[in-house]
Amino acid sequence: MKAQHIGMVALVAAVSIFALVGWSDGQQESSPTGLITVTGDAEVRVVPDEVILILGVETWNKDVDLAKAQNDARVQQVLDLAKGYGIESKHIQTEHISIEPRYEENWEKRGFIGFFVRKTVVITLKDVSKFEDLLTSVLDSGVNYVHGIQFRTTELRQHKDQARALAVRAAREKAEAMAKELGQEIGKPQSIREDQVGWWSGYGGWWGASWGGMMAQNVVQNIGAGPMESDGSLAPGQISINARVTTTFELK
Repeated sequence: MKAQHIGMVALVAAVSIFALVGWSDGQQESSPTGLITVTGDAEVRVVPDEVILILGVETWNKDVDLAKAQNDARVQQVLDLAKGYGIESKHIQTEHISIEPRYEENWEKRGFIGFFVRKTVVITLKDVSKFEDLLTSVLDSGVNYVHGIQFRTTELRQHKDQARALAVRAAREKAEAMAKELGQEIGKPQSIREDQVGWWSGYGGWWGASWGGMMAQNVVQNIGAGPMESDGSLAPGQISINARVTTTFELK
């Protein structure tokens, strides 16, 4: 009776092993013979339809009230001038304000120089053709820093979708070309991933920080502006919108 029990256990074990081997073989036969992973890149260039100016006004005086009053007066001149160009109030913003006491020897705090008052004004200009005149006017009105000039497009979503579609097409064409060199063809796509391309803002390197670096608003693009033309007119060039995708295809 004991020997019979042992024999039944061995038979069950053999059947289990056979079933496991059969299942593994079946899975192996249905798996793809190979995969190819490629990256597709695309770039779309568009003419900007608005420009942002980031302007700085700095004044100083040993009397903090006087330093602030001088700064307020200059900033108000800039605001009035911008409105004179037909720029709406919602497109004019005072972004950064700071008051800093300075000394000739900062460590010992000796030789007091005065209080330095700084303000940043951000202007969004919807008519790019007025850019040069506006910039000249604000510099004459008391602006002593130009922290950044950013050309951009208000149709970013549309252009980004176009760039992404071109990147997907580029990835497929690359995969087809590579597979052909190996005497193979590509099959169905197995995966696709959009790779984040860096969004660099020209606002970096100024007093304020909230507008700088990577733009969460997803509205600002790299500048492709050309040089000033001989007649003094602005040549804003084109904005470059980039897309990159990584796709994996079956190999047949």
